[in-house]
Amino acid sequence: MSRIVADNSISPARDAYFTMELNSSHHNRGGSTESPTLGQLLKRVGDVRKEATGDGGETPVHQVLELGDVSMEPRSLPFVLNFNNLTYCVKVPRKLSFSSVFSRRRDLLGAPADSVAGDTLFTKTKTLLNNISGEARDGEILAVLGASGSGKSTLIDALANRIAKGSLKGTVTLNREILESRLLKVISAYVMQDDLLFPMLTVEETLMFAAEFRLPRTLSKSKKKMRVQALIDQLGLRNAAKTVIGDEGHRGVSGGERRRVSIGIDIIHDPILLFLDEPTSGLDSTSAYMVVKVLQRIAQSGSLVIMSVHQPSYRILGLLDRLIFLSRGQTVYSGSPTNLPGYFAEFGNPIPENENRTEFALDLIRELEGSPGGTKALVEFNKSWESKKNLIRTSDPAVTDDKLQPLSLKEAISASISRGKLVSGATTNSVTVDPSSNSMVPTFANPVWTEMAVLSRRSIMNSRRMPELFGIRLGAVMVTGFILATMFWQLDNSPKGIQERLGFFAFAMSTTFYTCADALPVFLQERYIFMRETAYNAYRRSSYVLSHSIVALPSLVFLSLAFSATTFWAVGLDGGLAGFFFYFFIILASFWAGSSFVTFLSGVVPHVMLGYTIVVAILAYFLLFSGFFINRDRIPPYWIWFHYLSLVKYPYEAVLQNEFEDPVKCFVRGVQIFDNSPLGKVPDAMKVKLLDSLSQTLGMRITQSTCLTTGVDILDQQGVTDLSKWSCLWVTVAWGFLFRILFYFSLLIGSKNKRR
Repeated sequence: MSRIVADNSISPARDAYFTMELNSSHHNRGGSTESPTLGQLLKRVGDVRKEATGDGGETPVHQVLELGDVSMEPRSLPFVLNFNNLTYCVKVPRKLSFSSVFSRRRDLLGAPADSVAGDTLFTKTKTLLNNISGEARDGEILAVLGASGSGKSTLIDALANRIAKGSLKGTVTLNREILESRLLKVISAYVMQDDLLFPMLTVEETLMFAAEFRLPRTLSKSKKKMRVQALIDQLGLRNAAKTVIGDEGHRGVSGGERRRVSIGIDIIHDPILLFLDEPTSGLDSTSAYMVVKVLQRIAQSGSLVIMSVHQPSYRILGLLDRLIFLSRGQTVYSGSPTNLPGYFAEFGNPIPENENRTEFALDLIRELEGSPGGTKALVEFNKSWESKKNLIRTSDPAVTDDKLQPLSLKEAISASISRGKLVSGATTNSVTVDPSSNSMVPTFANPVWTEMAVLSRRSIMNSRRMPELFGIRLGAVMVTGFILATMFWQLDNSPKGIQERLGFFAFAMSTTFYTCADALPVFLQERYIFMRETAYNAYRRSSYVLSHSIVALPSLVFLSLAFSATTFWAVGLDGGLAGFFFYFFIILASFWAGSSFVTFLSGVVPHVMLGYTIVVAILAYFLLFSGFFINRDRIPPYWIWFHYLSLVKYPYEAVLQNEFEDPVKCFVRGVQIFDNSPLGKVPDAMKVKLLDSLSQTLGMRITQSTCLTTGVDILDQQGVTDLSKWSCLWVTVAWGFLFRILFYFSLLIGSKNKRR
């Protein structure tokens, strides 16, 4: 067996050791001894690294390969990705009218020849991919071309396992082995068409956070920084390293630089497979060329690059190694760019001299798509062309370029790691081995607490650079508190004071929940960044939920303290210092529960305006059933369940008990008993006489100083008797934790990022 050629960072001793291991594995396959698993080979590679570097377990920093490095030492036995007969169909609704309904019903009953199995009266089957086959190799760029709607992005998604299992037919193999989803997440990366980046982070910070997510914790901080600096040079971003990404409201890097940053965060761990969905979209010709030049450099460093491109320029065409032209989900050409002139000349449409080959091909394909026969003739011609090429390849072995059989997948990955590829897979901590399937099971590069620390630091950095967001929220809380304080200034202990206190508490508790609605767009803005980062195991969803909760707490504490201090003393609430602290805690619990509730909705509702509508409506229902407008014993039995689900109920009852729990404090004395009745307008002398008559009737002495209603009586009247104030506090806190857990499950279920 040929020896695996490593890059310059591998010592001769380590190279010899690795060759010995591979040879022994082949020898074992020939005998009765079982071959080592991929996980075992990875461990041996890690052991060799420890011996070679002497760093006690740290992986050596990845050396960036330039074009000259690759040509000096050619690699043998590359990765080969094959995809065969990929077919993907979806159900789309029909456009219905009265005439079309009856005609289609007759057609379906008659079973015409052009009907597709599975078509119904209301839906039809649309084929997005139709028996697509091809091949891609590491060191090369495979470009998928075609007009809009031809199936380019769908094919990239199919190869990147972004189509739900069962919906896609056909096979995708790497080195002739079926590529499993869990293995693909470790060895590949996917760059979306849109640049999903945090606008207030600089280029260097963005790449550094990606390094902390994707590179193992065994790498020191200094080596991660070295990796980031090397990647910045590789991407040509040195002049923009300290510039923020920017957005519509903040000036930042250019479009081409932003695209290269998007590529950089996904190749920070140097993946073996790199998928890109139209990386040149929206860029000028120079920026597009620089992006593809970077991709060529990445491919020649040992990666397999597959990208879709709309219409490459002449310069970009010179960087591409293999092309696949699609038309309405079918292959119309597959092969090298140099074979395009001969292909179309044999088809009967020769490419004129000095004309862009891809532009001519795409124009011809569009012209055929608009003709009655469509591209059927070109599809059939491509099949005969492929058959002829396969016949030549099998009959003349000297023509083929793959005389060497590729390594098995586990040996090839280990060989790639030995050359410095796949940094996050180079330590035994980041992989486990499933003995039943003998395959590598990807986990994560870092433990939960490391992921939480990095996520929290990134979130805090974003918040510090956009202080206006917290400032607006604090301003809203302070203005609301000021208005309430002045409206309910120093309430007295009269019957009217009781009603005013009840109104203040109901409005104050509901306000704390409504001011939490600003948490809705926070995750909605980060949703697609989160989906991109978790799709390939940058970090756990649980780490995101925990860090999201921790980062939210300091601001909630500050808001609660501001609202409590503004209203408690000004309104004249009871309880002294102990009462104030409980009032602060229940406000904080309300902010926590409200923020968690809105965060959960942001994980379920995809649009901001729809989310605001749902939040406002549900919070209004919570207030309605809280017990302020109607007591618990007056709520109809078929709605009583909503009363116990109301988030406003528990903090409302808690502050009522905090205010009225003193059994000595009196709120209604003597003639004040008539204040909330029609007799409240009669003269005081008449009220005294009525009080004397009432005393004689009841057989007890009632004077103007006799206490008739205490705080406990008010709690009984309001139906606040089933839970203590501390129980209400803990229930409110528990609601917050429950919604955070539900938020986690919403992310788990709703962020698969796969087509159905």
